[in-house]
Amino acid sequence: MTTFGIIGAGNIGSQVARVAIAQGNEVVIANSRGPETLADLVAELGPKARAATAQEAAEAADVAVVSVPLKVYRDIPVEPLAGKVVLDTNNYYWERDGHIEALDRGEATTAGLLQEHLPTSKVAKAFNQIMSGAITTDGTPSGTPNRRALATASDFPEAVELVTRLYDEAGFDTVSAGPLSESWRFERDRPAYVSRQNAQELKENMGKAQRVL
Repeated sequence: MTTFGIIGAGNIGSQVARVAIAQGNEVVIANSRGPETLADLVAELGPKARAATAQEAAEAADVAVVSVPLKVYRDIPVEPLAGKVVLDTNNYYWERDGHIEALDRGEATTAGLLQEHLPTSKVAKAFNQIMSGAITTDGTPSGTPNRRALATASDFPEAVELVTRLYDEAGFDTVSAGPLSESWRFERDRPAYVSRQNAQELKENMGKAQRVL
């Protein structure tokens, strides 16, 4: 059994929590407003979930999930996540986050920024190019024709392997874009973003992506 420390209890974070618990894992979940505000969600998730602070979620995590607005990614605790796989679900919405010049110029990726902030962690991009509701409704068993695929990217093979297992058990095929420097291929507004695609379609659309739109 794995403990998932989920930092950010919004639409994506809460859905990843549901997936993790459905797979028999434990969840420690945090948001910016305090554990007491998560009582209803934790009650829904059941006895394998508990609310905590971001620091506590990071400390408890075997695997961490960062699902906060990109503008606050530097608030993620660093030391408790050393050596751990960290799944980055973030997307860049300049309308919410303010302009980040390196992203605007196509010189960085959202996951790359998080990796820089967490230099001793193993960051992998995950669950960023699917609408939150579809995470628990679009999955199908392995081998299903036209099975939906989701993308990942990481500089660490073991992180890609973890995401691949997590996706598969949630009902999705996996397509890896390679290292984090290639994760822009399935960021916001690119052909691989949000729409339902099987593995072949996702590979093709990631290949069509342009660096700066």
